[in-house]
Amino acid sequence: MTSSKRRAQIVSSVRTKGAASVRELAESLKVSESTIRRDLDVLDRNGELVRTYGGAAPSPQQAAPEISFAASAERDSEGKEAVARRAAALVEDDMVVVLDIGTSTRLIARHLRGRPVTVITANLAVFDELRDDDAVRLVLVGGVVRRNYLSLVGSLTEAALRQVSADLVFLSCTGVRSNGHVVDDMEVETQIKRAMIEAADRVVLVASETKFPGTGSLRVCSLGQLDTLITTAGADPQTLELCRQAGGKVIIA
Repeated sequence: MTSSKRRAQIVSSVRTKGAASVRELAESLKVSESTIRRDLDVLDRNGELVRTYGGAAPSPQQAAPEISFAASAERDSEGKEAVARRAAALVEDDMVVVLDIGTSTRLIARHLRGRPVTVITANLAVFDELRDDDAVRLVLVGGVVRRNYLSLVGSLTEAALRQVSADLVFLSCTGVRSNGHVVDDMEVETQIKRAMIEAADRVVLVASETKFPGTGSLRVCSLGQLDTLITTAGADPQTLELCRQAGGKVIIA
């Protein structure tokens, strides 16, 4: 493969995923990490992507359109608030809790203020909610900053989560399909969500009725991997029954 073709594939991969590490690119293109680093330096100088610590992210003018965190937060705000309130009620004092990327988990953090709990997150909005709260032990994992969605992603984030042992993870998603697949629409976030699932004893999905079926083509997990699903009254009843049959508890907020 020529260097120009390889660099074109790197740019395509980074734009599609939202971010990529040197290791991931080297493995997918079957070249050395030093070769990838040289390629990233050239692409950064050309303005085709942005070189980051350990990898690369799309340049601002080339990044794929994505709804902002602020715009997402305004969608179904009442449903998200109801779900967040019920989710926070599951947290007991002294628990270790992982809060996923997303707007619903930011609301869960708000309900945890003043509680003697440990919160681990890659969500910068959660960090902002709890940064001045002395009662909460707050752990922010590292990674590449996705400014538009106030999150940290990439191989550094995944590596940090592999060191975590938590009681609960509150997981978000972009959709829950009728076949029982929990899905997302950003590959760079999907890997983070899977790492969070592995880090926790219990998995709680927070998904208001608008997420049934929602959107997304990337499978995060199945309903059988959930311990609890918290949603609102309009969620598809057949999908909720699938969750119950798989052994999960369904809570209607």
